[in-house]
Amino acid sequence: MEYLPILFLTLVSSFFGTATGFGTSTIMVPVLAIWFPLPEVLLFVGVIHWFGDVWKIFLFKIGANWRLILLFGLPGLVASYFGASIPLAVDSTILKKVLAVFLIIYTLHILIKPKWQIAKSTGEAVTGGVLSGFLAGLLGVGGVVRGAFLEAYKLPKSTYIFTSGMIAIFIDTPRLVRYYLGDIRLSEFSYTSLVLAVVVSFIGAELAKKFVDKTPQAKFRYVVGFGLLVVSGFLLG
Repeated sequence: MEYLPILFLTLVSSFFGTATGFGTSTIMVPVLAIWFPLPEVLLFVGVIHWFGDVWKIFLFKIGANWRLILLFGLPGLVASYFGASIPLAVDSTILKKVLAVFLIIYTLHILIKPKWQIAKSTGEAVTGGVLSGFLAGLLGVGGVVRGAFLEAYKLPKSTYIFTSGMIAIFIDTPRLVRYYLGDIRLSEFSYTSLVLAVVVSFIGAELAKKFVDKTPQAKFRYVVGFGLLVVSGFLLG
């Protein structure tokens, strides 16, 4: 019974994170950090998030933008490792609130002016990779920044989610290694709950696949925009 709250949170987060391309950690980290130590939350959710990346790649394998994957993923890989190297005991409240304010302003802007977008340049893609990688390593919430930059490219929905999943693999792998090398271990979470959560995350991803398949491409941008706004509220709170 003690597993049920975490498994329910995983199911909701996996559905939301897959449908928007952000990943499960955008909801799970802020919620679990209320009750558990942040370093352990980052490791626990990071493992689930890594498998979530695999589910996105498997379920949406018909689409890919390899140029964006490399432009985002390679710098994100390095930035993620360094972000995860920062002492996790440092109070990150101010940084999360700044990020939330930025995302709220950005989201409201793209919803009011849907034709506006970040410039589709190599520099912007690299910047998006660095920022999302660094924030993923530090706070586990790099997916929202990655989504904000990727959304500007107006990719077909399956390509967007697959590409986001591949980039996240580049980013999540080194940060998990850094957490482990930094002697972060799971003492507050059981390994049984971790295994069950990974299984449940696939169910959430499968449900998200059905939702995305039924969502018209013209409305998908608004799904992502709404997702950014909701996540911003979690971070600001």
